[in-house]
Amino acid sequence: MLTVSEALDRAQMLCDAAAKAGADAADALYYCNAATSVSMRLGALEDVERSEGQDISLRVFVGQRSASVSTADMDAGELTKLVERCVAMAREAPEDPYSGLAPEELLFKGPVPDFDLDDGSEADPAALRSAALAVEEAARAVAGVTNSEGGSASHSRTRFALATSHGFAGGYGSSGHSLSASVIAGEGASMQRDYGWHSAHHLTDLESTADIGARAGTRAVARLNPGKAPNGKLPVVLDPRVSGGIVGHLLGAIAGPAIARGTSFLLGKEDQMLFDSSIVIRDEPHRPRGLRSRAFDGEGLPTAARNLVEGGKITGWLLDTASAKQLGLTPTGHASRGGGASGVGASNLHLAAGSVTPEALMKDIVDGVYITELIGHGVNPVTGDYSRGASGFLIKDGALAGPIAEFTIAGNLIDMFAALIPASDLEFRHGTNAPTLRIDGMTVASS
Repeated sequence: MLTVSEALDRAQMLCDAAAKAGADAADALYYCNAATSVSMRLGALEDVERSEGQDISLRVFVGQRSASVSTADMDAGELTKLVERCVAMAREAPEDPYSGLAPEELLFKGPVPDFDLDDGSEADPAALRSAALAVEEAARAVAGVTNSEGGSASHSRTRFALATSHGFAGGYGSSGHSLSASVIAGEGASMQRDYGWHSAHHLTDLESTADIGARAGTRAVARLNPGKAPNGKLPVVLDPRVSGGIVGHLLGAIAGPAIARGTSFLLGKEDQMLFDSSIVIRDEPHRPRGLRSRAFDGEGLPTAARNLVEGGKITGWLLDTASAKQLGLTPTGHASRGGGASGVGASNLHLAAGSVTPEALMKDIVDGVYITELIGHGVNPVTGDYSRGASGFLIKDGALAGPIAEFTIAGNLIDMFAALIPASDLEFRHGTNAPTLRIDGMTVASS
């Protein structure tokens, strides 16, 4: 694995070589991840895996034509061939009036701030084995757990570097730690499975093996002997482990490329009251130790905190350079990059907590459903129509009344946004976080 400084040197070398080969502009992105994971099952070692992958991608522009290539080979000779091949490809590509690097005057400038994403740790296979064993044992200790799919622990290190031919160079590194357990409760055809997991940049921020394991076991046992869900238009309450998906659907709908293509159900609705006026959905790219924190986006533009929803309305689109050009707007610092053209993405997203507890949120529900798992991807990004398989618990007279499974919930995201009520139990555990959410009037149908 290259250091951030070495990766930046390699990326800058590619940009310089592209200019010498006839490119008008270029950028190069380096990404590397090294990970070690250990899995235990039924108290015995099941798997030890070590992986390290690196990739450097070059994107060049010749006039309004562009091409991208990538390689895992860091040999200087191979990289020279890569540059020549990429420039030759660009000369033959069709013209794209919206292609090009981000505006030079908008680039991030100055030193990259430290968001404390790296705890300086190295992988310790013995410690990972102990943690994987402990998290599985904690899950298996829950009364009613009968089998295990295993416990796992992992450590990773990541390096990211981006350089452009018009003056940007920046990079950063991070560490990662994760724990998970998956167990089975019951016997025969009545078996139920569930899991618990957590990840963090710093080992000291990682939830304990006892808590993760106990949660996995307790959840599996709670799902035993599920009944049927009621049918009709009912209040639906989403557990925090699935409620963040609502924020994800909003993100896809306000992404600049979808708006430019005319394929978003929110197109033309930017001035409408879509949510209750108290709802806030916020992007915070500079949060210390945030799982998606970053000082600059995939094109070298600075990032900044922003409310994506406030006062009941969306505050605008998330734009990379290409979609901004198509829409006659300015890029917003939300470009995401893989190997080729940029896309759009946010960083640390959350839907702000409400003022009532989850218990109070459900108190007046006579008949409803509480969702702990969603299945499938039945969301139409053009119309906003939503239909997902689900499992969870019946809500009866304001309290959870028993597990239910094999049913669907359906609606339209516009209606769901308008009906959304958050509870007060927001926790920052993932890249996208939301509290318990209540949405009245969804269609529930059991199979």
